[in-house]
Amino acid sequence: MEFQIIWFILWGVLWAVYFMLDGFDFGAGTLYNFIARNETEKRMVMKTVGPVWSGNEVWLLTAGGATFAAFPTTYALMFSYLYTALLLVLFSLILRGVSLEFRGKVESSAWRKGWDLGIFLGSFLPSLLFGVAFGNIFQGLPMDENGYHGTLFTLLNPYGLLTGVLFVLLFLQHGSLWLAVKTGDSLGERSASLSNRLWYALLIVAVLFLAATAFATKLYANYLQNLILCIVPAIAVISLLAIKFFALKADYLKAFYSSCLTIVMVTFTGVIGLYPNLIPSSMSPEHSLTIFNSSSSIYTLKIMTVVALIFVPIVIAYQIWTYRVFRHKTTPVDAEEESGFY
Repeated sequence: MEFQIIWFILWGVLWAVYFMLDGFDFGAGTLYNFIARNETEKRMVMKTVGPVWSGNEVWLLTAGGATFAAFPTTYALMFSYLYTALLLVLFSLILRGVSLEFRGKVESSAWRKGWDLGIFLGSFLPSLLFGVAFGNIFQGLPMDENGYHGTLFTLLNPYGLLTGVLFVLLFLQHGSLWLAVKTGDSLGERSASLSNRLWYALLIVAVLFLAATAFATKLYANYLQNLILCIVPAIAVISLLAIKFFALKADYLKAFYSSCLTIVMVTFTGVIGLYPNLIPSSMSPEHSLTIFNSSSSIYTLKIMTVVALIFVPIVIAYQIWTYRVFRHKTTPVDAEEESGFY
């Protein structure tokens, strides 16, 4: 197997794991101001994500770093063409981190309300913008030998926005299930009830997305050429249905795991459809950025593979340990304990 293909697979895995892990942070942060009814419940929500959110973002840095090292041409042109959009994502992520850290530093209602808004914006905007970005990548960017011919506003096209809404709903579902698992009492019950209602909206948008993809993109071409690949979107559909199945049984941990699998399989469905493109051109196929015309040298990819085999398992082991340490439910008593997240 060529090293470009290996790193394309790893690139997809890194994005899938990132969306799976940071997705519940985004969802919980977006719901934060709406589902928590008092100060104690707000602290409970923050304490469910406080110990893990920064570790989850390691996968975003790794995905970005892998793009830079393995496919430098794609990295350079992507950050050139989508500079403003990616800066908005960066500023949103910074706002979320600062809001979580600064909210409890001053005993002031106005101070906390300001940072509460920051938590919402820093969670909702990346969810939407990541979806819009990948939606535009799926359908291709208007680029040729003279460069990119779009603007920030051309990214806000119907298919891009539909993909953005899909990502938001995936993460809202994910976050509500996370809160149902990690909290108890009335907050956990409201989170569970909300996840049941969100599922119907997610199902409708997912169906619309699958239909729109057939007309707006060429993602299905690889699946039609090799039907065995259809197992990936099939698993995505089954896992989406499993969320509702387990939720109706009030087994929210299994519903959360099903949500994890749904997000991973949805990401893989898009990545497989893109192959061998990283950023297809909507103007002419020969101007598409592929894993072959934008990759680093084979020697570089070989070294990166060795490094990945050493350090990725270490990161995985660390994160498993972190989630095990903080596996207990967050209670109102925990919310009263002093920490950076209250």
